[in-house]
Amino acid sequence: MHILFLTQILPYPPTSGPKVKTWHVLRYLSQRGHKITLASFVRPEELPYIDAVKEVCSTVHAVPIHRSRVNDLRYFVRSLFSGRPFLVERDDLSGMRAIVNQVVSSEPVDVIHADQLTMAQFAFPLELNGGKKPVLVFDAHNAVWTITERMKENAPFYLKPPLWLETKRIKEYEGMIVSDFEATLAVAEPDRLALLDAVRAHKSGADVPPISVIPIAVDTNQIRPVARDENSLNILTMGTLYYPPNADGIRWFVQEVFPLVRQKMPKVTLTIVGKNPPRDFVRLTEDPQSGVIVTGFVEELDPYFARSALMVIPVRAGGGMRVRILEAFARAMPVVTTTIGLEGINAQLGSEVLVEDVPSKFADAVLTLLQDKQMQSQLASNGRRLVETKYDWQVVLGELDKTYQRIASKSS
Repeated sequence: MHILFLTQILPYPPTSGPKVKTWHVLRYLSQRGHKITLASFVRPEELPYIDAVKEVCSTVHAVPIHRSRVNDLRYFVRSLFSGRPFLVERDDLSGMRAIVNQVVSSEPVDVIHADQLTMAQFAFPLELNGGKKPVLVFDAHNAVWTITERMKENAPFYLKPPLWLETKRIKEYEGMIVSDFEATLAVAEPDRLALLDAVRAHKSGADVPPISVIPIAVDTNQIRPVARDENSLNILTMGTLYYPPNADGIRWFVQEVFPLVRQKMPKVTLTIVGKNPPRDFVRLTEDPQSGVIVTGFVEELDPYFARSALMVIPVRAGGGMRVRILEAFARAMPVVTTTIGLEGINAQLGSEVLVEDVPSKFADAVLTLLQDKQMQSQLASNGRRLVETKYDWQVVLGELDKTYQRIASKSS
């Protein structure tokens, strides 16, 4: 089949959750013999990686995108009048619409695979020039309305009204997309249920096309266990730090959990790795007494895992799955996270991962793990085994075949 694949960000190198998910889906579809035309928004720093993406895609169309606070404000005002979510208005660029219409009007396209919510808008209306309408697949990395809903709970009072409005609009929009697309992919059962809830909010009694649950996967042949420093007292955490839910969770750990750990073990340090750290994170490194190191983006992650005793993934808001946890498991790194952080990952509490939501209990879990080398080893080996058997891309993405087989029967 010829697949027109639409992405919000160039999926290479796979250095963040969305990129990891999309890259392995593209690899798998290419491996199965499909012809893939990729249309992707591309930032200036991503231009050097287009050739790598061409190794799995027949054609790559790069649509320039530039984000700024001034532009975001303009799109927010526009969303107030259009009734569409801010996120959708922000990414509704004419360049992407032109590319999509150019592709579908110039050659037969069997499937439009819209990767993430804001790309679904480009699947219609289409200028087909008499050609057959492609089957529409919505690849929902998460139920976005649940993210803004959770962010609202922890937000300052002045942000609650706009977040309430954005949540309402995203939920209605997601419900419309799932209703109008022939197939939807979710990464976890909670997201599938949340998307069904969105469909009901959009149109009571509407027939719901299939929603398949296909977890995010990692490549366990490429990500290997690291040899951790047995005497390390360093805690590692990481994420795309300009993404508000990631920054919120790490800020919560720094402010409410890490001081409790340092009270009992003053020599413990924390390393925060991730692109575009907020200013308050950077200021922590200016205080030598804080015990916090903020690196910004790094090319190689393995040295930071090797110098650490464990990894924390503190998440209070978010949806989908935390690829950071799967990548930590793949490197045989012990992990402490929250209930929301573990959503979508079928791991056994206590033997494969530790989970706590209250600051004092989260701190106790970290302290216990720092002092118990045997528990560190147990979590490390069990986590590695889990990703090898349940979350490797070659295992997980076999489910994608069922969706595309169903699509092939419709388009034939």
